[in-house]
Amino acid sequence: MKAARLHEFGGDFVVEEVPTPEPGAGEVRVRVGGSGACHSDLHVRAGEIPVHLPALLGHENAGWVDAIGPGAEGFEIGEPVVVFGGWGCGRCRVCLGGQEQLCDTMRWGGIGPDGGYADYMVVPSTRHLLAAGDLDPALAAPLTDAALTPYSAVKKALPRLVPGTTAVLVGAGGLGQYGLQFLKLLSPATVVVVDSSADKRRLALELGADQVVDPADADAMEQIKAASHGEGAAVALDFVGADATMRLGASSLGPQGLFVLVGLAGGSFPFSFFSLPVQATLTSSSWGSRNELEEVLAMARTGRLVSTIERYPLGEINDVFARLAAGQVQGRAVLIP
Repeated sequence: MKAARLHEFGGDFVVEEVPTPEPGAGEVRVRVGGSGACHSDLHVRAGEIPVHLPALLGHENAGWVDAIGPGAEGFEIGEPVVVFGGWGCGRCRVCLGGQEQLCDTMRWGGIGPDGGYADYMVVPSTRHLLAAGDLDPALAAPLTDAALTPYSAVKKALPRLVPGTTAVLVGAGGLGQYGLQFLKLLSPATVVVVDSSADKRRLALELGADQVVDPADADAMEQIKAASHGEGAAVALDFVGADATMRLGASSLGPQGLFVLVGLAGGSFPFSFFSLPVQATLTSSSWGSRNELEEVLAMARTGRLVSTIERYPLGEINDVFARLAAGQVQGRAVLIP
């Protein structure tokens, strides 16, 4: 089969022929119909997330069941599926509680185990597959991370977002655009989107943002505070995670506000009693559960979610990642084998 593999950290992907994998006991082979190009893979390519080389990445995947190993049940050959990427042990307290993506031994399908930047991928259990129904696999693939991750983050914030409150969303890229939609669909809060890109601010308004702010504006914080009528935000979600965005998000909070870090840019900021509004809460959010992915898929099937994607053949993967690194992708780039 054709696969795009990383042979050295910092290098380009190599599109090459490799043996087509065969499913073992309990496993399923999926013919990939779309695999989302994620910023996490930029960190893998840079060597910041350890994987064995050569690495076959791609953790946002959808396609069709192609072959079924002995003992694998629940799906038929040819059935359209999406792949849940958090492959836990299935036996520990966390997994049995429905949070396999938080398992101590969790393997990310496509970050370690071979992923979807290929014609085919093998999934270790049918419990990691969900029925895609009539969803286009290119549109369904990003739902497994680019939509699931912000959905889980927003759900953590919902108890704080009562009528009259304000949510600040920092970073309107692939994940932030879904996060904005979930905030508008699920909460009564006023949503302020902060992004340095004029194109992304424009798209945020189209997706329902109540206000957009350019962080380069000298009065950016004053604009954010004004949107909350001077009270500060009840919730700030940072989909970038750089030093500056974390400071901005935390500074926008009001008393007892919640800051949710989602972005992986590696930033930090000092934490002390006086560095945050009184009784503010800081947390992070990583991916989401299989049950939450079911909820995301249900919303997508009803047409309530707008997925902004750019489709590319797998052979253009290096051009895609160059555009991704430069911040030139609108929404999510999806690679089609």
